[in-house]
Amino acid sequence: MGVVGMLTVAILYRALSIKEVGIYVFLMAVVGFVDTFKGGFLTNSFLKFYVGTEEKRAREVLGSAWILGFVTTGFLVFLNLIGLFFYSKNENEVLRLFLKYFGLISLSTLPFFMANLVVQGEKRFDRLLYMRLINQVLFITIVVVLIFLHKGSLDSIIIAYIFSNAVASLATLLFGWTKFKAIKYYTRKSFLELFHFGKYSMATSLSSNLFSFTDVFFINLFLAPAALAVYNLGYKLIQVIEIPLLSFAASGLPIMSAHYNNNQNDQMVYTMKKIIGMLTMAVIVIAIFSIIFAEPLIAIVGGNKYIHSEAPNLFRIFIIIAILYPADRFFSITLDVIHKPQVNFYKILVMLLLNLAADYIGVIIFKSTYAIAVANIFPVLAAVIISYISINKYYKFSFWDIYKVGYRESILLIKKTLSNLKFSKNGKKKIMGQRHGTNRYP
Repeated sequence: MGVVGMLTVAILYRALSIKEVGIYVFLMAVVGFVDTFKGGFLTNSFLKFYVGTEEKRAREVLGSAWILGFVTTGFLVFLNLIGLFFYSKNENEVLRLFLKYFGLISLSTLPFFMANLVVQGEKRFDRLLYMRLINQVLFITIVVVLIFLHKGSLDSIIIAYIFSNAVASLATLLFGWTKFKAIKYYTRKSFLELFHFGKYSMATSLSSNLFSFTDVFFINLFLAPAALAVYNLGYKLIQVIEIPLLSFAASGLPIMSAHYNNNQNDQMVYTMKKIIGMLTMAVIVIAIFSIIFAEPLIAIVGGNKYIHSEAPNLFRIFIIIAILYPADRFFSITLDVIHKPQVNFYKILVMLLLNLAADYIGVIIFKSTYAIAVANIFPVLAAVIISYISINKYYKFSFWDIYKVGYRESILLIKKTLSNLKFSKNGKKKIMGQRHGTNRYP
């Protein structure tokens, strides 16, 4: 799906002008930031209380999550309607598009979002793949058709985005993957548990989303949409790292939650160390490759017109910082698992202050996208340090032991893979030899 996402970016960068790409990126950043209100309330809280529980409890959590989903979505749509009533004639292009389409985007994505939670909680990642394929492939197909018909405007592409999400949501409802009928098992107690846990996660998610949003906001405001298009292209290639991070986060959270719910703290912490360590080893390899071949990668995704821009070097900066991403991501997940979401929230506030200060200095003093990119290292370092200190109070472990475990597990995985390949090759030779011998049909 990460590859499909990169293909989508490549098509959009060719369908729109540099300025239009900048406007689209800023619009999606605003939509994503506001929609984080819903996702932050539900994602971690749902998985926390749903995974590893008995059937009756799971139904209550699921039904209550649906109600909370309707409440948060309805609240956002209501605010959108108020904004549309008062500011529909505003000349700002991003605000016009946001007010015009945000309500439709929120409604069209709700069932898809709920199905996403359910299949993660039940570890049905095959369904998660099918859902995302339906969504992304349909969107890409429509955009390609629009380009072929010379109708690739910002409005038409956003409508295509809404339509593809609506179709994917309808599919999840028809397949029963949303488990919408569980809404009848709603209980006030479960609803309040999700709400009170979710308010910390929501605040954390909103604050976390502010990092990329403040970067986008400062660049769009002070350096123009064209600079934002170049910056976003360099940043988008970090999806090479986000692919394994998102995949392991989707599978790691329910596994770690199940260990915690069964009082298996040793297994929970070892799972955390194993995932962080192995992912870091993989990221280092990817980073070396990406630094060497940054220009060709930028050309493949954005086109030749971006090779001589700042995009390749921006990508190099981001990929180096990304070496710390596994520790940052899974320390945050662990804090949620061990019932310390408030630490994530306070940590995010510190990170946000650092990011705002660094962005301001980068734009006002240096007037450079490079400065904004480099500034991303400070919040990530702060996050890793604060999270490690807090988790270590709950369960003592050495920070460097994470990478020792990751290295050891990576070597074991490589040896096992090579052994399986050798066994498969030898087995094939043996079968071929038997077929040519007296025993023709082994």
